[in-house]
Amino acid sequence: MRRLIQRTCTQFNLQGRLEETDALVIDRMIQRKRRSSRLNVSEPKSKVVHFTFHPCWTNDTEFLCSQHDTSQFSNRRPTRVRNSHGFSQPEASLEGCRLEPQPMGVGYRWFGRPLLRFQDSEKAHGRSLSLLRLFSANPLSRAVLRLMYKPRVTLPITLFGVQYDHPFGLAAGMDKNAKALLGWEATGLSFVEIGGVTMLEQAGNPKPRMFRAPHAQALVNRMGFNNNGSEKIRAALDRHVKRYGKPGVPLWVNLGKSKVTALSDAHVDYGTTLERLWVHGDVFVINVSSPNTPNLRELQDDEGLLRILAHCQAVNKRMADSNAGDAKPLLVKLAPDMTEEQLVHIAQTAKANGADGIVVSNTTVERPSSPVGKDGAVFEQQGGLSGKPLKQRSTEMIATVRQAVGPDWPIIGVGGISCADDAWEKIQAGATLVQAYSAFVFEGPALTKDVVHGLARRLKHSPYSTVQEAVGSAQS
Repeated sequence: MRRLIQRTCTQFNLQGRLEETDALVIDRMIQRKRRSSRLNVSEPKSKVVHFTFHPCWTNDTEFLCSQHDTSQFSNRRPTRVRNSHGFSQPEASLEGCRLEPQPMGVGYRWFGRPLLRFQDSEKAHGRSLSLLRLFSANPLSRAVLRLMYKPRVTLPITLFGVQYDHPFGLAAGMDKNAKALLGWEATGLSFVEIGGVTMLEQAGNPKPRMFRAPHAQALVNRMGFNNNGSEKIRAALDRHVKRYGKPGVPLWVNLGKSKVTALSDAHVDYGTTLERLWVHGDVFVINVSSPNTPNLRELQDDEGLLRILAHCQAVNKRMADSNAGDAKPLLVKLAPDMTEEQLVHIAQTAKANGADGIVVSNTTVERPSSPVGKDGAVFEQQGGLSGKPLKQRSTEMIATVRQAVGPDWPIIGVGGISCADDAWEKIQAGATLVQAYSAFVFEGPALTKDVVHGLARRLKHSPYSTVQEAVGSAQS
């Protein structure tokens, strides 16, 4: 948990409302005021209390925990607040208050997110991606990104023979055409998944097709696998490698089916994209679960899935032999809209037929029973829902699959991760690695640092020495 100054003397009052400000920033501001005042303060220096920072600041206020904890970082949260001088309002309960800090950086909070509110969701997404690409093209600006956003700790975890810096990565859909690989790497992500990439270039579904639900911190999209196609993306990756070298973090590729390809020929579509991008990708995810391509989810049935798996495995082996290398891991991405029996059957079938792991889960066509505020109109839109409303269902699916397939088969957890608590919950449910997409829209690029640092704190106060040991611990 973050450390925050519990009491500040009146000489060091901080003017204004420091909404959603990092506790360490507040601490530095207090120290600067202390030095600039040049006062010989007789009372003891500010005391420190350990808790998750509530997103507002009142001068001369104490946040109190019900139990004392002298450790450097505490899992306890404040339960009440009071005036440090003992007058005015008595103690007040913090029950129901948001106690997690907003992880977004100052620039994103002051300029980025307010501007996004006045733009079409898809246009805002594209402009943000272009800005990240532009800003990361220069070595100096990349260094600034690393300084601002890259986590200062590592939580090594090994998967598919590769050591990841930590378990948090970017989910598919955020950077379909691999435009900002340098930027994602600079912000500290442990791996990046591009796509969905289809064999053929396609424009996707008619616009508008992406909608924000800010109160629920959710997105609804019906993009329809819009992407530049595997040929153009291969050429873009060739240029990237020639100019900057191979990406510094593992590159995952999400494989989709072209809309014009018949279901009976889907295996050819997936296999062609795999072959074209094999040299560049480190891991490939077979996406048979997007709700925005007609009838795509029918490929989750035994016949369609096994045909795709067998064909992709043959292509994978052929490419490995011709390049004198090892076959690349092939994962399957599942939809959340199925029964527990269907989920267990598909996971066990994929494992038995050579899939190297599973991604849980894609977006859902279900909607919350009671939408928040103006989000009701957004939830009426057709398409897949992602973000916080998907969190619980995704975690339940991870736990179910982990119980069905055993402790060792890799599960990648996706859906509703917006803070370290969410990521830790999925890891304990059985996820080996975790990914986020929607949260980057609402929380900004500092999300990675916030999640990784939060995971480090939770790991420190757990009985486990590594994240790998914590995977599936809720099952025991």
